[in-house]
Amino acid sequence: MTDFDFSTILDFQDLSGTFSVTDVLLSLLLSFVLTSIVGVVYQKTHRHISYSQSFVQTLVLVGMVIAVIMLVVGSNIARAFALVGALSVIRFRNAVKETRDVGFLFLAMAIGMTCGTRFYVLAIAATAVICVVLLLMYRFDWFRANVQRQVIKVQVPADGTADSGESYAELVEKILAAHCTSFELISAESVRGGALTEFSYTAQMRSSTKPHELVAALREINYGQKASVLTGHDQTDV
Repeated sequence: MTDFDFSTILDFQDLSGTFSVTDVLLSLLLSFVLTSIVGVVYQKTHRHISYSQSFVQTLVLVGMVIAVIMLVVGSNIARAFALVGALSVIRFRNAVKETRDVGFLFLAMAIGMTCGTRFYVLAIAATAVICVVLLLMYRFDWFRANVQRQVIKVQVPADGTADSGESYAELVEKILAAHCTSFELISAESVRGGALTEFSYTAQMRSSTKPHELVAALREINYGQKASVLTGHDQTDV
């Protein structure tokens, strides 16, 4: 009876001919460290209220999984096609809340690919440069638009005519003209079973006008019905 050689358990050369346990551990460890750095940068530079801890954890997971996939595929075309067929059955239904998040996903994938193909220096250099660029864009607020726009919603009686004889739409637009430098009607819909009509405008308020002042002016003509001003830097959804 021959002695069992435990070294075969610690060496994948017989299975793939391309990588060893050291390659696997180094690829996984480096992808984990680099994607964790990317996750910290994402956390520090995130500006809006849609921050998701699970998304950051997914960045780390994606990087490590892609590294494993690249190790398995290697230069074997048959494995690559088999992998494409296996992954084609996966469907992702969660919408990405910010376009910036897509860039972080691609960055995590790129880190996984470079680590899995053992381009370690490239992975480290690319992560360092891209993270520095992200921090600089956050620190100096690059490409920020100075134009601040609002979405204004006001509900008026559905009969369409005020006591003065003017239509409610005309009265609303007069108030907007007095308080805004520009405005545009984007929707008009019936609410509360047809009792009210809700107008939605996108507008740029004058610097001297406060949102509560515009709301008060609108409520004077709509008999106390709903009037709201949603403020955002061209990022407000209707």
